[in-house]
Amino acid sequence: MKNADLQRRKDIATPRGVGVMCQFYADRASNAEIWDVENRRYIDFAAGIAVLNTGHRHPRLMHAIEQQLGKFTHTAYQVVPYESYVELAERINAITPGDHAKKTALFSTGAEAVENAIKIARAATGRSAIIAFSGGFHGRTMMGMALTGKVVPYKVGFGPFPGEVYRAPFPIPAHDVRTEDSLAALQTLFKSDVDPKRVAAIILEPVQGEGGFYAAPVEFMQALRKLCDQHGILLIADEVQTGFARTGKLFAMEHYDVIPDLMTMAKSLAGGMPLSAVCGRAEIMDAPAPGGLGGTYAGNPLAVASALAVLDVIKEENLTARAEQLGQQLKEKLHSLRKRVPHIADVRGLGAMVAVEFNKPGSAEADADFAKKVQTRALERGLLLLICGVYSNVIRFLFPLTISDDLMDEALTVLEAAMLEA
Repeated sequence: MKNADLQRRKDIATPRGVGVMCQFYADRASNAEIWDVENRRYIDFAAGIAVLNTGHRHPRLMHAIEQQLGKFTHTAYQVVPYESYVELAERINAITPGDHAKKTALFSTGAEAVENAIKIARAATGRSAIIAFSGGFHGRTMMGMALTGKVVPYKVGFGPFPGEVYRAPFPIPAHDVRTEDSLAALQTLFKSDVDPKRVAAIILEPVQGEGGFYAAPVEFMQALRKLCDQHGILLIADEVQTGFARTGKLFAMEHYDVIPDLMTMAKSLAGGMPLSAVCGRAEIMDAPAPGGLGGTYAGNPLAVASALAVLDVIKEENLTARAEQLGQQLKEKLHSLRKRVPHIADVRGLGAMVAVEFNKPGSAEADADFAKKVQTRALERGLLLLICGVYSNVIRFLFPLTISDDLMDEALTVLEAAMLEA
């Protein structure tokens, strides 16, 4: 089988709206490496868009899935429940920030978790309005798109979107938007667009994913908590991309000393199996009536088995510390290149959630072309990189936290060559 043959078949059989980055096709994978159908190897710094913090096909996960496969693959939890769902909910309740009573519901995708968090917030408060932020990404469903603060490619041609969603600027000092600017914008929103007594929730990513890996300033997150408490608004932390050791903490909210009312999670929760969750204060989670939450595949038993193994691997292999170590190594490499690569405008990141932003040398103008060149040169050398940012001028790094030291060194050598070539 040849990549070119598969590409022709793909172009005929699938719609262009499903954008595909690579023109080669996966055949097999292991930890931080992928081989295509022509047996070329790639180092995976994309990890299925932050899904594989524990790597491709971790033996613990494979064993857990195989064990469950021998029992049953589906009952629909709402019809015939099973212990593993309850066990995973118990473990998530125990490891998420805060000592209060919590409950967890399982779903299938990050967007589904976000949608259900909004439903829960509205049911609990009796309010309808939601506030989100510019640059945020919360999914491709209709409500997800309404919340998402990036038009191209996610929202073009798909409106109108659900109403009662309001937006404020996300604080990014590098883009001249400070914490006080964002907070002032929220006050303006309350005066000009929506009574805070009608706002059910404020939702944000602690570190924006698609938006460019910008971490919310600590003082901003703490101010949001106070604002929400003042007006009876729920604070929703979207940890779909930031969760499960990526930022050097099990959850990014642990960097803030702020307890959200609801948290969404997915991606690396189940190490490649489709699973998501909403965890929150017990009284809030109990607001929807029976039957108001769920889904045919929500909490699939194979995915749940994998997720339980993921939590074991993160703890036993100390992946939070590994994230800090690898992230620091990457940031040091990027900083060392700044003199030779004048396009580098910023290097940032919590733990291993690291990004490099490119501007045209000597200016504050985003350089998306340079970011694309780096990505292309790296891919030619066998390294997968992802671009993000509202201006598509940021490269984000999402390698598995289980990557070996030797492979990490090899990848950084390739990255350096790609940046110098570009």
